[in-house]
Amino acid sequence: MYSVKILDIADVTHNVRRYTLERPAGYAFKPGQATEVSLDEEGWRDRKHPFTFTALADDPHLEFTIKSYFNTGGDGVTERLYGYKPGQSLLLRDVWGTITYKGPGTFIAGGAGVTPFIAILRDLHHVRKMEGHTLIASNRTEADIILRDEFEGFRGLDTIWTVTDDPRSSLLHERIDARFLEKHVSNFGQNFYLCGPDEMVKELRGTLKDLGASVENVTWEK
Repeated sequence: MYSVKILDIADVTHNVRRYTLERPAGYAFKPGQATEVSLDEEGWRDRKHPFTFTALADDPHLEFTIKSYFNTGGDGVTERLYGYKPGQSLLLRDVWGTITYKGPGTFIAGGAGVTPFIAILRDLHHVRKMEGHTLIASNRTEADIILRDEFEGFRGLDTIWTVTDDPRSSLLHERIDARFLEKHVSNFGQNFYLCGPDEMVKELRGTLKDLGASVENVTWEK
């Protein structure tokens, strides 16, 4: 277990922040992987939450892009984290995760489920291998979209945004279901990467299979 200091905190959306941290010597990860994180203070060290690394794998610092949830009746970790300042510390554990890059394809995210894809897409942009990739993301409102400007600035990445509860938005107002996928995906033989609420991922796995996608080509956090 590693205690690391927060070096910087920046707002990403109204309830999502980017946390830049010290990086322990030899601490390595692949884009899309995660670790369990705790707040390094009395009474909070045993409350572990999985968060995905969002910096490039060779960056000198670690980074997490974390959505905070307020008054949900949960353990309050992300709510308390929202009040943290640079100089306070987090506890990190070993790296794990199954959402690793397997080749060109379509990334489908629900809300904060886009976070495992951030480092993968940043890496593809960094090495100039973005052509042939699509990001489909569903959010409640347009204001909830994480890193929209950055993703839209990745040359070669097709982005498709849809919102479920934002009548004034000019974006799509469609659920990501079979009809949606048939309209926006032309090749179901490609790789698919899924992350979002459990029910959404479970349903999409079945839908993609019904549409002809191979089970081996669908990646999600198991």
